[in-house]
Amino acid sequence: MRPLTEAETRAVFEKLGRYIGENIQLLVERPDGTYCFRLHRDRVYYVSEKLLKGAASIPRGSLVALGTCFGKFTKTQKFRLNVTALDFLAPYAKYKVWVKPGSEQSFLYGNHVLKSGLGRITENTAQYQGVVVYSMADVPLGFGVAAKSTQDCRKVDPMAIVVFHQADVGEYVRSEDTLT
Repeated sequence: MRPLTEAETRAVFEKLGRYIGENIQLLVERPDGTYCFRLHRDRVYYVSEKLLKGAASIPRGSLVALGTCFGKFTKTQKFRLNVTALDFLAPYAKYKVWVKPGSEQSFLYGNHVLKSGLGRITENTAQYQGVVVYSMADVPLGFGVAAKSTQDCRKVDPMAIVVFHQADVGEYVRSEDTLT
């Protein structure tokens, strides 16, 4: 478990910035303590400083996971967010999309959000902006990338893709053996 390098930190913060903007500062400096990002086996973990000090006595080879896994670096050193980061992204999300009850199941199976399943969208959402997907009952379901801007969503046909799927809570069931 080691701190992120400058390039790794930039990659993680750029990806988080797509979803929560400048609210990244609120993730690190929380009222319940200071938190940091650590890298272990190509996975980025979000850990409290207190927990990190306690884990210092555990050998690196014996450590499986520590804190919450936010994502992982691919072999080409691109950062990919995991669904496990959703609980931390949702409260600080700048751009949100709400899906209708009929489209919730489709999204949770890994499909994109269509215009016919769109309930609401945050104003001034740009194209290719990171968005958090909610049910109409304000339960975070996952996150993705806006395929159309808010203005374009109003005049597009009902079968057009509005949000590209990236991760959803259904992955806990579909990929339970690979999530750490």
